[in-house]
Amino acid sequence: MSNTYQGTKLKVFALNSSPALAQEIVEHLGTELGKCTVKKFSDGEIQINIEESVRGCEVFIIQSTCDPVNQSIMELLIMIDALKRASVETINVVIPYYGYARQDRKAQPREPITAKLVANLIQKSGADRVITLDLHAPQTQGFFNIPVDQLVGIPLLADYLNTKEYASDVVVVAPDHGSVTRARELADRLKAPIAIIDKRGPKDIGPREVNIVGNIEGKTAIIVDDIVDTSYRITTAAKALLENGAEEIYACCVHPVLSEPAIDMIQESQIKELIVTNSIPLPEEKRIDKITQLSIAELLSDAISRVYEHKSVSVLFK
Repeated sequence: MSNTYQGTKLKVFALNSSPALAQEIVEHLGTELGKCTVKKFSDGEIQINIEESVRGCEVFIIQSTCDPVNQSIMELLIMIDALKRASVETINVVIPYYGYARQDRKAQPREPITAKLVANLIQKSGADRVITLDLHAPQTQGFFNIPVDQLVGIPLLADYLNTKEYASDVVVVAPDHGSVTRARELADRLKAPIAIIDKRGPKDIGPREVNIVGNIEGKTAIIVDDIVDTSYRITTAAKALLENGAEEIYACCVHPVLSEPAIDMIQESQIKELIVTNSIPLPEEKRIDKITQLSIAELLSDAISRVYEHKSVSVLFK
């Protein structure tokens, strides 16, 4: 990016969840990370010190609310409060991965709606805007009464996949009915048809019947999801696709949560490659050969630049 924001009122701070991504972002912006320290008191309480003046500045905080999720959220809330009390002009929260988003409605009696709870905490603490990437449920934007810019990772995944040489024709696979819209978006960019994994039967009672809607025989199948957590969905989908005649299996997602036993399951599966973004950092033990991680730094820096310069962000949604 040709713009440089060194010496302007734009300030970017990183907390503990995404320091490498934040460093990439400021390099694209032509500036430096703001000076702050995040420590703990002896009893585990979080202590944040902002070590430079931010009065009158437009501040952007980079923090994925990923593992350890609760600590990441508390760091973010405390930082927002500190900035608000330091007389900043605006507080923009950049959350590459928005945790607790999977609980966006009452699916059963007496359940919480934690996606709404976290939204309340963020805006009540003093945030003026949220920039995020691929919310698990797009309607989560409506839980906020402040602007929310939801960027999309599918174009980044599609650009990478379009560079691959596949063994045969490509078909994009939705691992369940809820992923069909996402699969269609990727399929349109790859100029490919889609297929759907149709599972029947109760989730918690024995193996479920698996049917595949669409033609996959002799094709290279690309499974797409927004989150890969335990990897159970994509690895069972890969097994079903191969059993039904697919020739080669790839998978991709935006948010690599990769909880136990995801890495072992992916390594042992027939998935040739899993393509993810760095919305969540991968520790060394999760960086296996089968996983390719793409950077969202340029996308986020473009969004920050446009917000700071009061330009339209909508072009980045495409």
